[in-house]
Amino acid sequence: MKQLTLNAPFSVKGKGLHSGQEIEAVFSPAPANTGYKFRRVDLDGAPVIDAIAENVVDTRRGTVIGNRQGDVVSTIEHAMAALFAAGVDNCIIDVNGPEVPILDGSAVIFSDKIAEVGLVEQDADKDFYIIKEKTQYKDDETGSTITIYPDEGFSVECMVEYNSQVLPNQFAVLDDLAEFRQEVAQARTFVFVREIEQLVDANLIKGGDLDNAIVIYDKKVSQDKIDHICDVMKVPHMEINQIGYINPKPLVWDNEPARHKVMDVIGDLALIGRPLKGRVVAVRPGHTVNNKFCRMLRKEVKHTEVQAPVYNPNIPPVIDVNGIRNLIPHRYPFMLIDKVIDINKKQIVAIKNVTVNEPFFQGHFPEEPVMPGVLQVEAMAQAAGVLVLNYLEEPEKYSTYFLKIDNVKFRQKVVPGNTLVLAVSLMTEIRRGCAMVKGYAFVGEKIACEAEFMAQIIKNK
Repeated sequence: MKQLTLNAPFSVKGKGLHSGQEIEAVFSPAPANTGYKFRRVDLDGAPVIDAIAENVVDTRRGTVIGNRQGDVVSTIEHAMAALFAAGVDNCIIDVNGPEVPILDGSAVIFSDKIAEVGLVEQDADKDFYIIKEKTQYKDDETGSTITIYPDEGFSVECMVEYNSQVLPNQFAVLDDLAEFRQEVAQARTFVFVREIEQLVDANLIKGGDLDNAIVIYDKKVSQDKIDHICDVMKVPHMEINQIGYINPKPLVWDNEPARHKVMDVIGDLALIGRPLKGRVVAVRPGHTVNNKFCRMLRKEVKHTEVQAPVYNPNIPPVIDVNGIRNLIPHRYPFMLIDKVIDINKKQIVAIKNVTVNEPFFQGHFPEEPVMPGVLQVEAMAQAAGVLVLNYLEEPEKYSTYFLKIDNVKFRQKVVPGNTLVLAVSLMTEIRRGCAMVKGYAFVGEKIACEAEFMAQIIKNK
């Protein structure tokens, strides 16, 4: 899959939830591998802040990113959720204030604008971070837990629980990001009446009103108190005679608050900086625990230079050993790949099962058998040969030959019993019969060997 960016810029205007200022945010296409970047165009030098987990500086009532100079952009989570769910990899967002406009408290306007302008593919491939094993963060103080499990796609399950007779507990799930716009994007942020005064005292909702948040009235208070809260929110006085939701616009779904939490989880996980494949289960999530979990994942992402391909030995090969013999001329004892499990016009994943019966182990070394590094490179080269010859009309009439090998690194020993997973990809288009190739050999999740090499395709005499 290719990276995506916006086909054209779009803008949104509205109040900032925290500042109350009128703010415009302009979302623009960005080059491949840019990621998400916010630019404060109202400040000298238009400082840029990368939207990544370690740049989060506050999570009290939203996600706030900042730089070392103290420049910040608040309330980014709804926009991030819409971009991530749409598959946008690269985008620059210019804001002329300290936050993204709250709009109606949901992500639907962002999602609609993205759909309106459309997306465009870029030259670079998407760099998915694939969850290979269960990863969990638990906050013992709050009881919040976020767990991510291996899965073929990306999905979120969310369970919320509050000490409230109006909102005691709710559950929501998004099984497919393609359903985000219909199933989650309209879910609005919410607040309890009993929280409003504290939020005002903390200067956190100067732009809050009944049009950009669901307001939950779950504990009766005096009319004087209600009048004071109305004054604080700059709305007309009202009489509230029963417990419940006091918005003029009814709930979109009965579990709208839980769906909004799904949105927040997606928006905060977008700050990992790469598209994800995994199933997220969030219990009592919030921006603080979301960010702590995201920071934990970011450490794994940064420490993982290249992920090993997923190898399931139960799935039949794309090309078996007989198919390989039809594509390359190698035979015993120099045929060093056993099967191909994935292939397209740019990359291939092949398998070499290393056994103690390999002839080279007789002399390398009898008492401590180790697969020679040069043969690991040869195995990658044979995989590259299958890659480039597979799409020729008469592959049996051609062979591939080394022209040069660069940047070879051996990371760990390969010994009998290991399964060598060979991931090889073209670095450039094939020109004049020459292919520049990058290869990795993995044992489990660890890189055993890597190399770059040039091969030439020559017709047999």
